[in-house]
Amino acid sequence: MPMLLKGSCRCGSVRFEVQSHTPVPYQFCYCSICRKQQGGGGYAINLGADAHTLTIEGEERLGLYRAEIQDDERPHCETSTGERRFCRNCGTALWLYDPTWPDLVHPFASAIDTDMPSASERVHLMLKYKASWVEPDIREGDATFELFPSESIADWHRKRGLWMD
Repeated sequence: MPMLLKGSCRCGSVRFEVQSHTPVPYQFCYCSICRKQQGGGGYAINLGADAHTLTIEGEERLGLYRAEIQDDERPHCETSTGERRFCRNCGTALWLYDPTWPDLVHPFASAIDTDMPSASERVHLMLKYKASWVEPDIREGDATFELFPSESIADWHRKRGLWMD
């Protein structure tokens, strides 16, 4: 059975619930968007969840941010299809939804109030774009990627027997 994740912003204006088959916070993203939009430690931790189960209280207080991206992989500025939602009242980053993958929503682990399982191994991605001051805490068994891993969040959970049916 999927795990019910309950989340909220810092001021409590926005609360949400979503079902997740992949609730282990294992994936650390160091891209400039995640890092600057919600990653105080130099990274963000994104989870996967079923977009069709997302329920929201305080939806009228949600803001929407779509990043403009220009980097080594995109020499011309592009607007991301990813829709990053945040509380307009306190600024808390809540989740990312991308209509390219309409069945998924990616809550930020930092916004989740539910106790989640801990990861025995982690994935550090987009290290090419980490801030110069960041010293990733890469432990034995962790995987590192300059850009993206080939294994999806779902595949990572399934391979390790952590998928929640």
